[in-house]
Amino acid sequence: MNEGVEWALHSCLNLAWIGEERAVTAARLAAYHELPPAYLNKQLQSLVRAGILSSVPGCQGGFRLARSLDRITLMDVVTAIEGPDEAFRCTEIRGQGPGATTGRPTAECAIADAMGRADLAWRRELAAQTLADVRARAERQAPGAPDRIRRWFADL
Repeated sequence: MNEGVEWALHSCLNLAWIGEERAVTAARLAAYHELPPAYLNKQLQSLVRAGILSSVPGCQGGFRLARSLDRITLMDVVTAIEGPDEAFRCTEIRGQGPGATTGRPTAECAIADAMGRADLAWRRELAAQTLADVRARAERQAPGAPDRIRRWFADL
């Protein structure tokens, strides 16, 4: 999974703490964590296409959450950034090399089966957790973070 997923998740939480009424530029969101603005902007645009964020044009424009955190799962964000494909792709190497049999193997690859089950469990776990769940955990771990973030973004 690329780092864009982490950046997107933190940006969503920061936007929630800043408040729904205010749009924030990609450059400002990137500056908070010292990230490259152009690359973060690509992640934010992916979240807009997925309906997680909305983009506000103009000089007061930027990004804001398009729906509440309790309606955004971790899987929604991962899929928006990484795409819907499974993490493991079996290319059937069993049909190559000196151990290959003639024709395509008839039994499902045990490795592909194990990886597919693991991928499904991972996706179910991510789909079961909302950003509201993550926000609550983050606020328990760092109670002052929301106020600190709001103050930093208010200094525009």
